Amino acid sequence: MSILSRTTLGSGPELVLVHGWGLHGGVWAGLVPVLATRFHVTVVDLPGHGLSAGVRTRDIDACADALAAVVPGAATWLGWSLGATVLLHMSWRHRQKVERLVLVGATPRFVRAPDWPWGMESEMLDAFASDLKVSYRATLQRFLSLQLGLDEDARALVRQMRVELFRYGEPDPAGLDAGLAILRTTDLRMLLPRIQVPCQVIHGAHDRLVPPAAARSLASGLGASCHILSSAGHAPFLSHPEEFRAALGTFLND
Repeated sequence: MSILSRTTLGSGPELVLVHGWGLHGGVWAGLVPVLATRFHVTVVDLPGHGLSAGVRTRDIDACADALAAVVPGAATWLGWSLGATVLLHMSWRHRQKVERLVLVGATPRFVRAPDWPWGMESEMLDAFASDLKVSYRATLQRFLSLQLGLDEDARALVRQMRVELFRYGEPDPAGLDAGLAILRTTDLRMLLPRIQVPCQVIHGAHDRLVPPAAARSLASGLGASCHILSSAGHAPFLSHPEEFRAALGTFLND
């Protein structure tokens, strides 16, 4: 089984953080020191991303299996966007590894369908896949702008994240393409009633990639609490860290 890169900090109950598409575990840098005062925090890089750039996985099953091997026992898992999608699948496939689940910027299905109006057009993901072959630097930077918004504070955060994006070198284009394939093809709606762990959904009201209605539907399917942060977008832990920590703390303290 492929071994994913991970870093750890703190002591206490196990808590694992899983980032989204195109980025790496460094995206959690502002959150980890706070969580590490109460938890043994593991930050993992997904296959094809960050320091796991050389790790290849075939599909969402293999990606979930690689994540499940990150910690020896059960843990609380926090996943964002693509990371949340893989964790949802892992929570069904490796139930014994999951005590609780926090899902950020998450949806059971990223692509729109006749019975799912809260997804993006498949052509948008196809365009990202095509653009990756031309210039993945420009493609990833455009994706950052979609996630963080266009106001002045967001533009400053995008500039900061552009530096963070390539901190560990250039990501593996094949790994990025595999992540897009997971986003394009995965539909977890029928799986949700079978995920029997305590869950929390945290979402931004101004998410430009995943409409808040998708998050509400996800929370309903899981029987989970749902916190919609009124001013945030797709990455609320970056744009609104204090509000995000307050919402997260409500669940983790329970």
